[in-house]
Amino acid sequence: MSVSTIPVGSTVSLQKLRLQGLIDALTNAGYQVIGPQIADGAVVYDELDSLEQLPLGVIDEQDGGRYRLERSNDAGYFDHVVGPHSLKRYLFPPQETLQQLHLKDGHWNVEPTPIHDKPVAVIGARSCDLHAVAIQDRVFLEGPYVDPGYRVRRERLFVVSVQCRRAAATCFCHSMKTGPRASRGFDLSLTELDDSFVIEVGSDQGGQILASVEGWKASSAAIVDQAKEQSVQLERTMKQRADADPAAGTSRPRQLDTHDVHDLLLNNLDHPRWEQVAERCLACANCTMVCPTCFCSSVTEVADLTGEHVRRERTWASCFTAEHSLLNSGVVRNSTKSRYRQWLTHKLATWIDQYDTSGCVGCGRCITWCPVGIDLTEEVAAIRETAS
Repeated sequence: MSVSTIPVGSTVSLQKLRLQGLIDALTNAGYQVIGPQIADGAVVYDELDSLEQLPLGVIDEQDGGRYRLERSNDAGYFDHVVGPHSLKRYLFPPQETLQQLHLKDGHWNVEPTPIHDKPVAVIGARSCDLHAVAIQDRVFLEGPYVDPGYRVRRERLFVVSVQCRRAAATCFCHSMKTGPRASRGFDLSLTELDDSFVIEVGSDQGGQILASVEGWKASSAAIVDQAKEQSVQLERTMKQRADADPAAGTSRPRQLDTHDVHDLLLNNLDHPRWEQVAERCLACANCTMVCPTCFCSSVTEVADLTGEHVRRERTWASCFTAEHSLLNSGVVRNSTKSRYRQWLTHKLATWIDQYDTSGCVGCGRCITWCPVGIDLTEEVAAIRETAS
C-alpha cells in the first residue's frame, strides 16, 4: 500500500524483519538513528544502522544493586526493560559548550554556540521515559527562562516508543501512573507480537515516516486488541506481584504508596531513617546520573593557554556532591544524610511545588544502579510506617 502519510491514531502491522525499513526511512530523512544495543554487559543506546544490532533474545534481570543480561529463546527484540541510558542524554547532554568568549582589542566578545547536532530518532523508549521527557520539558521549556539548546534538540527529536512486555523487579511505573503502556509523547509506538510489530501513529511526522516503509498493512481489530491486552495484562501482573507476600522473594516489582507523600517527607525531616540510610549511602551520585529527570549541572570556564579564548561548559552534576551546596560561607549540606534527604524530598515532594508533578517516573534505575542497593520505595515505606 502506497500513501503519502498515515493518519494520527491509526494502527498498522509490520512483519518483524521489515523494521529495517523504518531504520532506513529515518536515516534517509536525515536523522541520526539511536537504538538499544549490548555494550559492556548492559543494554545501552547507541547509533543504529541495522536490525541485527538490536538485542534480540536478551532479557535483563534487575534488582537492588544488580543488573545482569541473560539469553532467552522466547525473548524478542525489545524484551529487555530499561538500561542506564535514557532520552535525557540526547536533550540535555552530559557535557555541552554554552558560549565561547574571545578577547579582541581589549574587549570580550561573547558568541553563543550553535547547535549543529543532527536530528535524533530514538527507537526503544519506554512509557516511563516519555513521562520523564514531559517533566524535563517543564524544567527547560516552561516559565520565563527557556534553555535554547534543549529547545532545539527537543524540536528535532523523533521518538519510536516500545510497549513493555516485561517488568523488572525494580520497576514501579504502575505506582507513578507513568506506565507500563505509553499513550502519548511518541511519534510512533511499537508493540512486539510473536511475528510482527503493531505500530500506532502518534504524530503527523510519524505518519509520514511510516508511510514510506514497505510492507505495512492496516491492523485488524483482533490484532489491535491483542496488542493492548499485553499492556493490560502486564500492569495487572505488576500490581499482583507487588502486593504479594514479601516472603515470595525480591523478584516482584516494587510499589510506592504516593498518597500524601509530599507532606509525609516534609513533615519528617528529622526522622531517624535518614541517618540509617546515610550509613549505607556512598554519595557516589549513581542514582542522579541514571535518573531520567535529574537536571543538576555545573558551569565552568575553560581557557586556552593564551587566555584570549574561553569556553563556558555545562556538565551534569549531582546534589550528592559537597560542591553542589557550596556557598561563600561553606558547604551547606556537609553530611551524606542531608544530601540523601535533599535528593529524595526534592524528587518526591518539593518537585511538586516547583513543577506541579513528581520528579519520579518509577523507572527503578536508581535502585538497580545503586552499588549498595538503596531502594527509595523501601525508604519511603519505612518513614511512613513510623512517621510522627
